[in-house]
Amino acid sequence: MAWDFDTDPEFQQKLDWVAQFVRDEVEPLDLVWPYDNYKPLDDEHRRIVDPLKQRVREQGLWACHLEPALGGQGYGQLKLALLNEILGRSTWAPTIFGTQAPDTGNAEIIAHFGTEEQKAQYLQPLLDGEIFSCYSMTEPQGGADVAGFQTTAVRDGDEWVINGRKFFSSNARYATFCIVMAYTDKEAGPHKGMSMFLVPTDTPGLTIERNFALIHEPEEEGSEALIDYADVRVPSTALLGDEGRAFEVAQVRLGGGRVHHAMRTVGLAQRALDMMCERALSRTTRGKPLADRETVQTYIAESYAQLKQFRLFVLQTAWLIDKTKDYSQCRTDISAIKFLTPKVLHDIVQRSIQVHGALGVTRATPLHKMWVTAPAMGLVDGPTEVHLRQVARGVLKGQQGTDGAWPTEFLPDKVEAAKRKLGLV
Repeated sequence: MAWDFDTDPEFQQKLDWVAQFVRDEVEPLDLVWPYDNYKPLDDEHRRIVDPLKQRVREQGLWACHLEPALGGQGYGQLKLALLNEILGRSTWAPTIFGTQAPDTGNAEIIAHFGTEEQKAQYLQPLLDGEIFSCYSMTEPQGGADVAGFQTTAVRDGDEWVINGRKFFSSNARYATFCIVMAYTDKEAGPHKGMSMFLVPTDTPGLTIERNFALIHEPEEEGSEALIDYADVRVPSTALLGDEGRAFEVAQVRLGGGRVHHAMRTVGLAQRALDMMCERALSRTTRGKPLADRETVQTYIAESYAQLKQFRLFVLQTAWLIDKTKDYSQCRTDISAIKFLTPKVLHDIVQRSIQVHGALGVTRATPLHKMWVTAPAMGLVDGPTEVHLRQVARGVLKGQQGTDGAWPTEFLPDKVEAAKRKLGLV
């Protein structure tokens, strides 16, 4: 038997260090600077943040998703999942560990598909945490449906000219460059006619029309950009990967990212469950702790079981990616954990809010931010509805129908067949 649910002792020591470090040193940043984790560092932030990043580097835990040649550890998805479970507790933790979205995915595809010149210009500063990036893919009229994209890139001599609008280009206001997905051959369709481009945010014609704030953010802190690309000219060397291969590049980027999002959600949901248990043991009604009330016990039990199931599913999916080295073979499971992510978080946080009572619906605990993170998780890296369809198609591929009048499990026919097999008729 090859089944094993143990973490090797050496790596567990690393995880134990990360857990303690995040609680003691990183989570205070969430309280003091709740909206600053994706902004360029000023002197005040750098005085505190840079030493924390250095401690992570000394532990050999900086940008672990990348290969050693790029300054990482080359961790597979399973190790990354266990690490991200801890980092999910804190808003700042991914930045301190060099694994913040969207920069991790952007760094990964530049590492995979970028030229040496592109790596020198964009990848190394990104890995050093000195610059931020933006993934500019979805559009106002089409959302995440690539078939509805209208942005184009047309050759003009040694340049490409990009025209179109992109919506929800996260962190564009602080990014040094955007990775832009555009049609280079409309007739070839979205899977073979789209390409990726590296576009500096100070390029003439690139205009941020508006920065949208998430539900829990003040309007002035919004960084989900609506971008207009009007005759944006970039050199031919700005093409990331081969022409027409944007869809393939995107899948490499998004597959691992979905696992990371899911496992960080495990850590966040565990924090909500811990808060629920603490509250249940601390508060009383009519002379009894809330923990003795049947409804609260149900909340705790359901949350525990739901989280355990989800965590194991995510870890198995990460293990399968490491085993097959092929995201396409794991597409059904990746989509399944993706659409489960917002539901698991919503359900557990909702129960925790209920147990906290009136305090739970205030901004005096982290629960309000956790709760509004759930609908965001239902949209990032593809909406839930798309992934439900993907899972259904994947499951149906391994099934087949019947031409008979009755299903294959029609008991009268099965009983007759069993009797014939046993020589009873």
